[in-house]
Amino acid sequence: MKLSQYNYNFSPELLAKYPADNRDESRLMVVERKTGKIEHRIFKEIIDYFNEKDVFIFNNTKVFPARLYGNKEKTGAEIEIFLLRELNRDLRLWDVLVDPARKIRIGNKLYFGDDDLLVAEVIDNTTSRGRTLRFLFDGTYEEFRAALYKLGETPLPKWIRDKVEPIDEERYQTIFATEEGAVAAPTAGLHFSKHLMKRLEIKGIESAMITLHVGLGNFRTVDVEDLTKHKMDSEQMHIPEEAAAKVNRAKEGGHRVCAIGTTVQRAIESSVSTNGMLKPCDGWTNKFIFCPYDFSVADSMVSNFHLPCSTQLMLVAAFGGYETVMHAYKMRAGLQPRTHRIQKQTIAREKTSRGESFLSDTSGFIGN
Repeated sequence: MKLSQYNYNFSPELLAKYPADNRDESRLMVVERKTGKIEHRIFKEIIDYFNEKDVFIFNNTKVFPARLYGNKEKTGAEIEIFLLRELNRDLRLWDVLVDPARKIRIGNKLYFGDDDLLVAEVIDNTTSRGRTLRFLFDGTYEEFRAALYKLGETPLPKWIRDKVEPIDEERYQTIFATEEGAVAAPTAGLHFSKHLMKRLEIKGIESAMITLHVGLGNFRTVDVEDLTKHKMDSEQMHIPEEAAAKVNRAKEGGHRVCAIGTTVQRAIESSVSTNGMLKPCDGWTNKFIFCPYDFSVADSMVSNFHLPCSTQLMLVAAFGGYETVMHAYKMRAGLQPRTHRIQKQTIAREKTSRGESFLSDTSGFIGN
């Protein structure tokens, strides 16, 4: 398929600027993949579609305050740094994005904080906006990280809001986030409240926690019409033995497996055995999923609505079927948005020999 096939009539007005008061009360779209039938529900009602011994796979990555504002030496020009990945703990080396990039060259020093609490030197160019920085800090590693946290800002995407607010530190983080390393939240998981998680547990629906640290690939645009020529950036992932065992037990028992978000789908599809079972893994993935693609692990998925021509939308369309998903997106574009940021979920349902299964992508909830 071609890049232009994933375009749709998008307006920034479709984006909610703030989350719903309660995480699990965003709207939910339910789509039957085989028939195209669409239902409108509330997200907490997702529990009605699953039964005992079904498994939800969550991404427990934790967002760190990755956005820094500083000044360039001599000129004092204002710059923005987006921390992507720590390359070397001892040498304080980081991969970053810089803005404006044209002003930042190898050898430049950058200063952060009113009292220049942090100083960094540019030591390499990685991409047009990418740089490698060495932070010049004499304290311990713990003191260095504390300084980053003091100066850093929650990396809320600027297409949601230009300015970060106090609410974002808590709400742009899933309630089960434990493994620090992401520069963006796995947003499908943001809709799960403590109350909903407890209801899932009481009903006997299991939770399997895996990790994929969302990185640069989440922001990189697709610049080629021929999707086979697009290359994803690698992101670190970890699938524990316990999580793999839960998922495989459910599959062997004929129960449903639901991937909560596109990051989960990419991780689990990167570690599949020849017989379609999930394998433990500790490594990296640059897997790019688009139509046509046969999914091996999950038979349902939760996800939000994604921007036009994004790799996330391509993955969701591969899971739910291109025509079905694009029709749901066009229907979503015609709905009146609320004032909340995460406002619409979509579920796609499909009648199967085991009942109904679900599909969904980040920025809504979709099921098969």
